[in-house]
Amino acid sequence: MIEGVKIKKLRVIPDERGRLMEILRSDDSLFSRFGQVYMTTAYPGVVKGWHYHKKQFDNMACIKGMMKIVLYDSRKDSKTYEEVNEFFAGEHNPVLVHIPPYVYHGFKCISQEEAIAINIPTETYNYNNPDEFRVDPYDNDIPYDWKRKEG
Repeated sequence: MIEGVKIKKLRVIPDERGRLMEILRSDDSLFSRFGQVYMTTAYPGVVKGWHYHKKQFDNMACIKGMMKIVLYDSRKDSKTYEEVNEFFAGEHNPVLVHIPPYVYHGFKCISQEEAIAINIPTETYNYNNPDEFRVDPYDNDIPYDWKRKEG
């Protein structure tokens, strides 16, 4: 696994009324600080990526549908430089993916319906000077193909 990336298996607590799932707590070992909480979605087959942050850690959980969350380590001083990780997250695998700065990340909706993710970054979004650096999902130097793997 890419250095600094952490996965937290999320616990779903069901009862006759519905269910509850804690995503991130201030007493979790991977929690450092709170910036904001936002929701993002993708329609079936849509890829959103690649991007990275210089300051911000992301804490992403897919809460509806399924997403393939992919990470690429661009940090030359990292033990896992140029490593790629795939995580299948969502209703069938409730996990939180903790993503450090300078790790490229993106996701693809792999369910038949819109996938919804909650992200809890460590920084607030700065509209005047965003800590977000984008790369085209298909035309780049990242050794990853977003196509579905058959077989």
